[in-house]
Amino acid sequence: MVFKRLMGAFGVGAPSVDTVLSVPSVLPGGVLAGEVRLAGGDFDAEIEHVTLGLVAKAEAEHSEGEHEGLAEFHRARVAEPFTLRKGEQRVIPFQISLPWELPISQVQGRPLPGMALGVRTELAIAKAVDKGDLDMFAVEPLPSQERVLAAFASLGFTVRSADLEMGHIYGAHQDLPFYQEIELHPHGGHAWRVNEVELTFITSPDGLQVVLEADRRAGGFGGDAIARLQTTHDEALHRDWATEIDAWLTTLAQYPGHHDHGGHHDHDHHGGPGLGTIAAAGAVGLAGGLVAAEVAEEIFESDDEESDSDW
Repeated sequence: MVFKRLMGAFGVGAPSVDTVLSVPSVLPGGVLAGEVRLAGGDFDAEIEHVTLGLVAKAEAEHSEGEHEGLAEFHRARVAEPFTLRKGEQRVIPFQISLPWELPISQVQGRPLPGMALGVRTELAIAKAVDKGDLDMFAVEPLPSQERVLAAFASLGFTVRSADLEMGHIYGAHQDLPFYQEIELHPHGGHAWRVNEVELTFITSPDGLQVVLEADRRAGGFGGDAIARLQTTHDEALHRDWATEIDAWLTTLAQYPGHHDHGGHHDHDHHGGPGLGTIAAAGAVGLAGGLVAAEVAEEIFESDDEESDSDW
């Protein structure tokens, strides 16, 4: 994909830049590669730096309510100072190592509603910076993540939407300033148990933590229940996720959780309680280690925006 951009911040006859991405999609922890192609304008230009910034659409809570905007979460300088001569053509190749916590934006080639990620090229001349436009790219799930998503699909869940929430999940190590929530809606057997399940992956080179928040229907015990499971990437490929998730969801209609006020809450960390166990050891065993809990206050921020997906 080639994106032509005229550097309007520097006036008529200024340099222009094309950003060319090698591939349209990447994986968390992978590499975003491509070229920045500069074309000299009507005068010699002293380029101070060329920097690429990775940005994503995210939501943050303020006293006035939720606000949506672009959050930059990674920067990479791809060129140090140089002179771009009048009419000169220059190509700057780049490879950016991507964070493991990179949110997913498409599954099996289908975009997740609500997700938008891109790379923004910054060109600095004489202390003026033109940030240009966004070059969008897609993020596919890792095989370990795809196994979890496939399990939900096999249980009759479909993706409603996905979003990024500014902040951190209580008790989890995060490097990025936000976390992703993938909203899954049930059809069939589990539709009477839960209104929806929000899925979050906290991914690292060693594995991933799967965090689930189920909104239980009021006809049962009602309220939200949380489950967390840590696994390696290799182990995730061999787990029977469908059986484990099905067992956990089944327990939600049979056993109440309990309130645990052990968490904290501030503007940087969306705090909440630690996880309480279901009052039935057999139920926890069936869930293969998934521990459910009812929370006194949300450890996530939820998005009420309505949208649908065919996935």
